Amino acid sequence: MSANERTKMIAGEWYTCIDDELEALRVIARDAVFEHNSLPPQQRGNIGPALSALLGSAGEGARIEAPFHCAYGFNIHLGAGAFLNAGCTILDTAPVRIGRRTLLGPNVQIYCAEHHKEAAGRQAGLEIARPVTIGDNAWIGGSAIILGGISIGDGAIVGAGAVVTRDVPDNTTVVGNPARAVKRG
Repeated sequence: MSANERTKMIAGEWYTCIDDELEALRVIARDAVFEHNSLPPQQRGNIGPALSALLGSAGEGARIEAPFHCAYGFNIHLGAGAFLNAGCTILDTAPVRIGRRTLLGPNVQIYCAEHHKEAAGRQAGLEIARPVTIGDNAWIGGSAIILGGISIGDGAIVGAGAVVTRDVPDNTTVVGNPARAVKRG
């Protein structure tokens, strides 16, 4: 018996995203995100009710500003006091863990999905999901892009607009495309 596409996605194997079960899960996430993005701020609170219920976990005081977008939601884990500024997008085909008191600037993008290298594979919807982990007390500058399979350490800083293609050690600052370490001033 072959595994279904969701099982393959969770296992980190190649799967097709063109799948009825995965689409149904994305619809649930889109509805939760719509509610979050549409509620008046005082009604929404830190995270809209449907999105809060969908997330894998959210520590005390975690906050997601609107607008926000995610693919599934259930793979997102926010530490206490984590803050995602307006315009963040998380394509959470794999677990995304954002540490305590970590700050994501406006329009930060986290992409767990890696599409197939061959055109025929992309046309078939083939992709593989790679997790992203961001440690505690990190700061991800506005419009930074973090690719799947990346770990960013505690206290690290990712400069605005950086494209993170490699792991970032604890207390390291990276900038540029691709992101490279620089000395803190």
